[in-house]
This record gives sequence, C-alpha cells and structure tokens, in this order.
Amino acid sequence: MNRRELHERLRPTLRWEAGLVVALVAIVLLGSLASDKFLTKGNLFYLCLSIGELAIMTLPLTLIIITGEIDLSVASILGLCSAMLGYLVLHGWSLGWAFLVVMALGVAAGLFNGVLVTRLGLPSLAVTIGTLTLYRGLAVVILGPNIVSTFPQRYTNIGVNPVGNSFLSWSVVFFLVLAVIFGVVLQLTPFGRSLFVIGQNKDAALYAGIRVKRVKLLLFVVSGFICAFAGILYTFRLSTAVQDNGLGLELNVVAIVLLGGVSIFGGKGSILGVVLAVAVYAALQNALFLTSFPQRAFGIVTGCLLLVSVLVPNAGSFVRRARAAWRRREARNTPAVEAN
Repeated sequence: MNRRELHERLRPTLRWEAGLVVALVAIVLLGSLASDKFLTKGNLFYLCLSIGELAIMTLPLTLIIITGEIDLSVASILGLCSAMLGYLVLHGWSLGWAFLVVMALGVAAGLFNGVLVTRLGLPSLAVTIGTLTLYRGLAVVILGPNIVSTFPQRYTNIGVNPVGNSFLSWSVVFFLVLAVIFGVVLQLTPFGRSLFVIGQNKDAALYAGIRVKRVKLLLFVVSGFICAFAGILYTFRLSTAVQDNGLGLELNVVAIVLLGGVSIFGGKGSILGVVLAVAVYAALQNALFLTSFPQRAFGIVTGCLLLVSVLVPNAGSFVRRARAAWRRREARNTPAVEAN
C-alpha cells in the first residue's frame, strides 16, 4: 500500500478523531463552567476511577468490530470472572491461584464465543446475546446470594488509590498501556492490517491467504482474557464480589467503540479514536453528574451517542441512496409526462 492509498484510507478516521478532540474540549469548557469542581484533582481522579474497567473492555471489542463481528458478552464475562474470584476467595484459595483460574475462565468464555462464531458459522450478534445471558446465569450459580468482601487491602487499594501524586487511577494506567499495545498491533503490523481487510471484504481476505476463522477466534479469546482482567480490577475497586457486577455495561462499551469512529459494518476504525471516545464519554458523564442531571437517566445519553455514532458516519451513504432513489423515481415518471 503506497502513501496516497494509506492517506485516503485514514482520512475519514482522522476527520472523526479531530471532531472528537473538538467535542472533548467543548465538554471540558462546559463542565468547568457548570461546576467549579470539574477540573479539580479529586474529581478528575473520580472520573478516571469510574471509567477504567469500561475503557479496558473497549480495546478488544474494537478489533472484533473492525473484522465485522461483535461481542455483546464482554460485561457478562467481567461479571462471571468477578463472581469466580469471590467464590475462590470465599473458599480459601490464595489470590495467586485464584487469578490464574479467573484468567483461564475468561479465556474459556472467549474461546466458547469464538468457536460458535468461527467453527459453527453462527452470527456473532446472536451468539453473544445468548452467552451474555448464559454467563450471567453462571455467575448466579457460582456465587449465589453471597457477597464477598474479604480481599486483602493491598489489592483493594489498587482500585481506590491514585498512581503516585497524580489523578490517574490504576485502571486507567493499565488502559493506556494496553491502548498503546493494541494501537501498535492494529496500525503497524501485518496482523493489524489483515483485520481491516477481513472487515472490508472477507472473501478478498481469504484469497489473500488470511486465515479469517483463526484470526477471529484469536480475537474472541483475547477479548475474554482482557475482560477477565477488567473483572479483577472491577472487584478490587468495589472491594466486593457479587453476582451482578458489571450488569448492563455492555451497551456502554459498544457506545464508546462506535463513538470512537469504528464502523459497525467493519473495516474502519482506530485505537486513538476509541481512546478519545473514552475521554469524551467519561467527561460528559462526569459533567452531567456534577449538575442536577439524574444518574439513572444517563442511559438516554448513551442511547443518543449510539445513534449518532451510527448515523453520522453513514450520513453520506444515506444521502447518496436517497438521491439515487429520487433519480429512479424521476426516470420512471418522465415518459408518462411526455406521453401526456
């Protein structure tokens, strides 16, 4: 791929990312005007604390959506792994072994999704809606009504203490490190470029020698692994493992990824856009919560962001289709007018 082709491919993405920067600046300005607490160190730390695990889960989902698939079970894997961690600690396991079991469980959950999608040829939307419910049910079976909060303080401090004297939470630092790794893999490696090819044209990817099924299976496994890690961080932040940890977070994760400019149809997106989308989402949520906006109504904002993220990037396509339909209609009506 020459420089001109690369520029043409990246231009829409860069334009979207520039828009996210403008949106972020506007939200920061409005937030600081709405409340003098918005830009304080304590509030910025709370902002980072509330978005960390959510942000981590966006990274593997970004790669999955770029290939034209989706994983709606990410938050359920987080909840399942959190429940398993609580169960093991409740039954006297050391945290070292518990971590290994939890991470293996996440990998198994992702592998199960991937096998159903790639080996059985089932649509990922239907599969992950099913496993979303399945993994939630397993969390209920594993932990039941128990509430586990007997984790060592040196671990729970990771969830509630900032990194050094900064306002960054540990979960956000982990997210930023992983974002760099995912970004390098996506943009600078043959494997990352193959994901775009798969998302744009799966048949062309097969003809090019890309092992599409193997690549997608690997992505689902990575998603399970990362979500298990997020589940551990989530448990330590709350200092509690319950059966419904992370309930309902999947739509927030999808909203952030699509807001980052990742096309729901596959073949387009960047990690930088998703990082900016995380910042926009967190800043908007925090700014609204500092006002009288009800927290329970934030789902309205999430829904609007989802619609905007799908409609705006495809607005040009909608306009072209409308024009083509109008021209066809005019062409059908013209002979009848002339005959009269």
